[in-house]
Amino acid sequence: MNRSNTRDDGRKLLKAAAEIPIRPKVTRFPLEQANEALIALKSGRIDGSGVLVVDGP
Repeated sequence: MNRSNTRDDGRKLLKAAAEIPIRPKVTRFPLEQANEALIALKSGRIDGSGVLVVDGP
C-alpha cells in the first residue's frame, strides 16, 4: 500500500485550507527566553505554536 502524498493531494489540501477560516495561535518568545519557552511547551502552557524570535538586521 502506497501512503505517499502526490502533488495533486497537496493542491487539494491547499485549496481546502484556503476555504477554511483558520486562525493560528502563536506565542512569541525572544531568543533570550528560550528556556522559559521550553518549560511552557513541556508543561502544556502554550496553546498553538511557540516561536523563538531572533532580532536581526
